[in-house]
Amino acid sequence: MGVKGLQSFMDRCCPEACVTVHLRDMAKQHSAPQGVPTLVVDGMACLRHWYSCKDWVSGGQWKEYMAILKNWVEAITSAGIRLVFFFDGVVEEQKRLTWIKRRRRVNGDVCKIFAHIKAYGEQPCQEMSVLPSGLATFTRFALKSLGQEVFCSVREADYEIASYAREHNCMGILGHDTDFIIFDSAPYLSSAKLRIDTLTTVLYDRQRLCHTLGLAVFHLPLLACLLGNDVVYEERIKFNPTSYPGSQQGQIILAVSQFVRSCSESHDVLIPPSLKLSPVDKELLEKGVQSYILFEQTKRRSSETTDHPAAVYQKYVSPTILQVQLYIDIFYLCEEKHVAAEGFMVYSVVSEGMVECSNSLEDEEDTQLLPQAIVYKPCRQRIYGVLLLHTFNDVDINPPPIKEWFVYPGNPLKEPELVPPIPLKIQCDHPGLDALWFGKEQEVSSLRLACFLAILDCQDFADLYGIIEEHLFVTLCLVTYITVQVEMIGIGLLLHNKIIFHHLFNFYLQLPFLCSRVIQLGCLYVRGLSYLLGANCASGCPITSEALMPWNSFDGRLFHSKYLLAHSSVEDLVLLDNNPSCLSVFDTLRTKVKDVCLKKGRELQSRPRRDTPQFSFKTREDPRHKERHTGESRVSS
Repeated sequence: MGVKGLQSFMDRCCPEACVTVHLRDMAKQHSAPQGVPTLVVDGMACLRHWYSCKDWVSGGQWKEYMAILKNWVEAITSAGIRLVFFFDGVVEEQKRLTWIKRRRRVNGDVCKIFAHIKAYGEQPCQEMSVLPSGLATFTRFALKSLGQEVFCSVREADYEIASYAREHNCMGILGHDTDFIIFDSAPYLSSAKLRIDTLTTVLYDRQRLCHTLGLAVFHLPLLACLLGNDVVYEERIKFNPTSYPGSQQGQIILAVSQFVRSCSESHDVLIPPSLKLSPVDKELLEKGVQSYILFEQTKRRSSETTDHPAAVYQKYVSPTILQVQLYIDIFYLCEEKHVAAEGFMVYSVVSEGMVECSNSLEDEEDTQLLPQAIVYKPCRQRIYGVLLLHTFNDVDINPPPIKEWFVYPGNPLKEPELVPPIPLKIQCDHPGLDALWFGKEQEVSSLRLACFLAILDCQDFADLYGIIEEHLFVTLCLVTYITVQVEMIGIGLLLHNKIIFHHLFNFYLQLPFLCSRVIQLGCLYVRGLSYLLGANCASGCPITSEALMPWNSFDGRLFHSKYLLAHSSVEDLVLLDNNPSCLSVFDTLRTKVKDVCLKKGRELQSRPRRDTPQFSFKTREDPRHKERHTGESRVSS
């Protein structure tokens, strides 16, 4: 969000503060201690610009997305610029209400998207677009695979970005958040206005903005809080200059600036006494202003982490364990992997006992498909068990339940759901993190794999590891887990999708129409890959991260195409592009899935049930026809 109204004010009312710059020229003129000009990138702000694939509704076109990222990185680094990426790693409690408001707003957007698809059978316009599920998580791994430096924040990402840029004398911060002009840090460059072909963008000049407003730089934090931001909500500190009733936002900003200038003369005073506030509002305003005050990152890091592990583990284990250095080492390794963007979910569980998940493309009217939050709940509970259920001196440690803020149909987000950890069903003692994360013995490798498979309840596949390709092994485990958890149609198509995936060429598959059911299935699969990342991290990483990436196993349009084709009653060989070798692999894997599912009391539906429509794989004459494309009740002729 940034500062309410400030972005539009600069764009419309303060043209002298909006300077078009060439990144290549900036890099040449910038003197950096390390010799290479560095651009710090707010990764979350760039996601929508990076994901420019035509299809955004089917679960993601991940191979194409990887190619876009690669070209983007090469375009900037070829200008002699070093890139450092930051991504949000936590949601701070002071911003929880803002997070909830945004999630509820997106829920409304998702409902409109599904209504449009069921009415017209096509993807809505770009203005209604939402990003594919898991995009932020997997983008971190994508950038690291491209050799880039990537960091995941342990506090508000904006603060860490500004701190890093100031400490390392970076040439600029590329983002889309007016908080970056409030921080006294590197120049704020617009990610929204970046032209990657010419490497030009707009620099928002802090000094020129201050000159226009008649303020000093130290005035900006108070101005930001009085206007409203993510910490100080506009409706909480109501400052409306009486001389501008009902005025335009630009006039309000000028009026508030005049007020700040008149009552705040010293940078040593955070909140001027002339602001007559209640103690509660004053405390909130002080917190908001303090959130913009930067300290040296190294000093901040040392002060934050000295006593942090004790504070964290005190919530979960007895005080005697706090004396054991091993548990401190576990925390620091967990934090290290989180900061280096090498983990998923684990740090949030260990450090805060809280996990959140943003919106997914889920149809609230489709009651036959469970939301992903419910489908993967047993998986998450076992991950929590691996991380928190330990024994010390023959005493079992019983941690409190994890607080989950998960967005899904039917969840009002009024309070977190409390989800208890559960132990693994494994043929040995419950593995400790000391063995899983630090063990070097040969048998530890098999223990890590056993732990990973137990989280997914797929121990029957242990003998296949090393026999089939790792990415196929991962897909087999995930498809089996989904099939056991959800009574659904066409799950075998995920195997089709994976097996022929590497034979897919870079072309845009034409679809006769879109089916809302398939869209939710695609989202369910990609979300599953992210939980596999969490399971892998908790288990000591028996699986390579690359095998868990969606660009190695999934393409939304390919899956959609095969689903529709399967519902026109074609044979498996046709679904596998008439490749006999692929058919052999598919038959083998399907048999494995069937055996496990039958063992667990779940019959695998390889073909649509009678109440499922048999879609015609023909191009529609009129996309605006009245039939609804739900994947449940329509039979096309």
